[in-house]
This record gives sequence, structure tokens and C-alpha cells, in this order.
Amino acid sequence: MWSQGTSGSGSLVLVAALFSALVLAPTLAIHVYTHREVHGTVGSQVTLACSFWSSEWISEDVSITWLFQPESGKDTISIFHFVKGQPYVDEVGAFKNRMEWVGDPHRKDGSIIIRNLDYTDNGTFTCDVKNPPDIGGKSSQVTLYVLEKVPTRYGVVLGAVIGGVLGLVILVVVIGYLIRYCWLRRQATLQRQLSAMEKGKLQRSAKDSSKRGRQPPVLYAMLDHSRSTKSASEKKSKGGLGESRKDKK
Repeated sequence: MWSQGTSGSGSLVLVAALFSALVLAPTLAIHVYTHREVHGTVGSQVTLACSFWSSEWISEDVSITWLFQPESGKDTISIFHFVKGQPYVDEVGAFKNRMEWVGDPHRKDGSIIIRNLDYTDNGTFTCDVKNPPDIGGKSSQVTLYVLEKVPTRYGVVLGAVIGGVLGLVILVVVIGYLIRYCWLRRQATLQRQLSAMEKGKLQRSAKDSSKRGRQPPVLYAMLDHSRSTKSASEKKSKGGLGESRKDKK
């Protein structure tokens, strides 16, 4: 009986322990994100962006660390720390006086800027973030390539994109201009045709009116002429009768 009671109580203790481990224990996982690679030119500056996600509220104990492994070396060195709300740059390394903190942990940003780039800056940079009690997870790495000028492939792609956009804009403008030119030319042709038609109608109407205006005077002249001829003949006949009467006397 006692052994059974002992085993039962042991099972309860084990269940309670598992419950505490699964429910009460915080989730130890943090996610860090960076670009896979960035490019810069000698003498310029570059931003090494780093963002993170934490399941916990950003605490005052959050810490951000940047590590650097040169391209030609195997050793990894620490070059930057953000601890207790203060940034600390390595005062003896190659990045002394060339690094600037531009991140903000409360915005989940741990980015830095490296100025006056040189070929010796080629290598892999690692961003690591801790936000106690959220301290698990993996860091993220970004590879920096310092070149004399921007890689040709990026310049070619950028030039092709810009050229394509400009070509499309020019094509649209030219097509719009041609359409407008053809429309205006057609309108001008129609206007000339209408003007010619109107002019022809006016000329024909003017001729008709002039013909109508000439006919009455001719008729009147003919009538006047016939009347004058008739009166002259009548006078002549009267004159002849008078003379004959005189002769008879």
C-alpha cells in the first residue's frame, strides 16, 4: 500500500516538473537577420544592416556584438559591442575611428556604418544579439566586398533598367506626338475641304444671283424699246395722215 502511494506521489511530482518546464520556462530563441553580401568602393562607406526578432520585451540588458573575420585570415575578432545602452568600438583594431553605431535596440536594429573602406576590410562580419532571458538562436553573417568600383554586373543591370525605362517613355511620347500630328493634319485637310466647298457654293450662288439680277433690266429694255418703236410708228402714221389731209386741202 505504501509503495503504491509512493509511486503515485512520484508521478505527480514528475508531471508537475514537466508542466513547469513546458509552461513556466521562457522560450529561449532569438532571430537575427543581415544581408548575405554587400559591396563598397575604396574610400567610400557602407552600412552593415542587422535586425533581430525576440519573443521577449527588449530589456535593458540587451547586447549586440559585431565580429569580423578577414578574407585572408581564419581568426575572428570582436570589433563592436552594445551593452547597457552604450556602444563601444574597438579602440585598437583596424576599424578604430572608422565605425559608427546607427542602430536602435528598441526598434530591433543593430546596424553599424564603416567609413573610408579599404581592401583590408574584405571579409565576413557577424551580428550576434542577446536579449535576456531570450539568449538562444543563431547569429547572422554578411560578407563585405571592397572593390575599386561598383561591380560591372550591377552597373550593367542598373543601366539596362534605366535605359529601358527611358526608351519606353520616349516611345510613348513619340507615339503620342505622331497621333496628335496625324489628327491635326486630318483636321486641317477637312477644314480646307469644307472651306473649298463653302467657297464653291458662295461662287455658284453669286453667279445665280447675278444672272437673276441681269434678266429684268433686259426685259424692261426690250419692253421700253418696243414701246418706243410703237409710239414712233404711231406718230409717223399720224404725221402721214396730217400731211395727206393738208394735200387734199
